[in-house]
Amino acid sequence: MRELIRRIDAATPADRDRGVDALRALALLGVMLGHWLVTALVADSGTVRVVSPLPQLPHLTPVSWLLQTLAVFFLVGGQMAATSCAATRARGGTYRRWLGARMARLFRPVVAVLVVWCVVAGGLLVAGAGLDTVHTLGKLALSPLWFLLVFAALTAATPLTARLHPLWPLAVVLHIDLLRFGLGGPAWLGWINVAAGWLVPYCLGAAWARGGLRSRATAWVLLLGGAATTAGLVLWAGYPAAMVGVPGATISNLNPPTLAAVTFGLAQCGAALLLLGPLGRLLQRPAVRAAVALMNLSAMTLFLWHQTAMMAVTAVGLLTGGFLPGLHTLPDGAGWALARLLWLPVFALALLVCWSAFRTYEQGRRGGTTVVRAGRPAEARAVRRA
Repeated sequence: MRELIRRIDAATPADRDRGVDALRALALLGVMLGHWLVTALVADSGTVRVVSPLPQLPHLTPVSWLLQTLAVFFLVGGQMAATSCAATRARGGTYRRWLGARMARLFRPVVAVLVVWCVVAGGLLVAGAGLDTVHTLGKLALSPLWFLLVFAALTAATPLTARLHPLWPLAVVLHIDLLRFGLGGPAWLGWINVAAGWLVPYCLGAAWARGGLRSRATAWVLLLGGAATTAGLVLWAGYPAAMVGVPGATISNLNPPTLAAVTFGLAQCGAALLLLGPLGRLLQRPAVRAAVALMNLSAMTLFLWHQTAMMAVTAVGLLTGGFLPGLHTLPDGAGWALARLLWLPVFALALLVCWSAFRTYEQGRRGGTTVVRAGRPAEARAVRRA
């Protein structure tokens, strides 16, 4: 293990921004834990359905504040894309080649997910599973793809968004919410915010790549200003407190994003920038650096398969012949929440199995093996691609 840690650490380029990598790892961890905690698969009446614990357990709402970390994803994504694009141009590379490489890294792992779930869905139908059950499971497994599509679109627009001030998309979100909530406009207008809302942290990331957002004062303004604005919107403007969708709620902050979700994202971006210092000190430990590097190498694999891992554990649990607390039962009390926490390590173990099977689709066959075995120049190229 020590030799593996040493090799990964030595293979990471000296100019690699480890703090940015750590932020992406934390954002990924937040998304996975958030989904595992607020998505319950309940088996009853011969079908499987998705139930959120938030309507029955509203005191879990603060979990959505900690674990809905998509804004940090887009912040880091904007910073990395803008930096990479500028570096490619400085070397005389073309936009087409740069975009092709990034799109390949994003979408290559998707092929494995789609193929596996086509086989699983067909197998379930042949075995007699109901169409509703298959639809529920397939939708849950493929739900991460919406993020990927939005992220890919913003990545493709990096040369434009790198020059766009974050206040412009923020103004779009504000006016869209005024139209649909204040003036009774059509609900479909909200889908404009899918692009405009996530463009705000993405543009912040691009500004960061240009040398902005370097002062702690800026980070504190984002954190305090975003948090105060979000609190005002929740307390006096009727926005829900949960930063994820809650079944039965009139308004969802996430689907599509609302002004409250975007201002909350600004607060998260400020907190992320303030964390860079403490993370830098933590990253002085080789084991922590190696863990962050490995998570970044496999970020898309972990993201795409974490829901499948949870469903696999749920399915295997049904083989016991009963409904296991925190896994198959309704999330209707504190006992369910405590039991769910005990299942998280099991979900993580199942995800590790998925990672072992499918990580090469993201890293490439050679990159996926050299990190573990070689510790040679090819390994360094694998780390650089993260």
